[in-house]
Amino acid sequence: MTSVVIAAHNEESVIGACLDALLQQVALTDSLEIVVSANACTDSTAEIARAQQVTVVDRPQPGKAAALNAGELVAHGFPRIYLDADIVAPVNAIADLTAALDRTPGALAAVPRRRLNTEGRPWLVRAYFSINERLPAFTDGLFGRGLIALSAEGRARFGTFPEMVADDLFLDSLFLAEEKVTVPGVEVTVEAPFTVGDLIRRLVRVRRGNSQMRDAARSGEIDLSVRRSDKRAWLRVVGREPRLFLAAFPYVAITVIAARRARRTASSSDWGRDESTRVRPAGSGKGSR
Repeated sequence: MTSVVIAAHNEESVIGACLDALLQQVALTDSLEIVVSANACTDSTAEIARAQQVTVVDRPQPGKAAALNAGELVAHGFPRIYLDADIVAPVNAIADLTAALDRTPGALAAVPRRRLNTEGRPWLVRAYFSINERLPAFTDGLFGRGLIALSAEGRARFGTFPEMVADDLFLDSLFLAEEKVTVPGVEVTVEAPFTVGDLIRRLVRVRRGNSQMRDAARSGEIDLSVRRSDKRAWLRVVGREPRLFLAAFPYVAITVIAARRARRTASSSDWGRDESTRVRPAGSGKGSR
């Protein structure tokens, strides 16, 4: 049995599509355990999930890490899938990811390819992502997909998620490059924010979480070698593709603004998420090829 754990906070606009896609996973319909860990929801997220007859953990306390840990307490199967509530898994994605873990020697973590949907977004947002999507961290890491699969051996690498926002950086730091595999036949669609303000809010959350994780590693609070921030990666991207020269200006400006705002103190339970993609129609994930 494969288990899927979804941490969800006020996701009533997207959780239905997420669960529908999981329940239609043809190859694993009879052996797929789905756990929705709702935390501090003030909407109908939990009710929608219960109507789909999946396991629901309904917690009044906020915090994604705590929600993941609460979901883990009732999940039983492996591989273990961590899925964001706003991601629509393409047909057979779960089966293909688990198969990749089985057939790839040494693989402990598997992720799909990602497609960034920037259609209808302002030029500043599209310019930012034209560089961001080419950064090495999004090609050889576990970041930015909203869908990560771990084998039983991979899941045994840690006890619980630390009380920090950067769960994907935490998982990425657990594995060597040769222990991670990207499955080219599976592609998920990740929705870009619809406004520059929402993009900055998303980046602030990511930067706060990543900084907190790196600080914890340096202090010995967590025993991990966390991937360093590569501040020059964007320069190499533009150097390889000079046509992105103009896009570099908004990319740098947005990055600097987000970095400055991220230095302000924030609770680890503050998701700081982009709300724009939750109130507008989202694209659907492409099927496995």
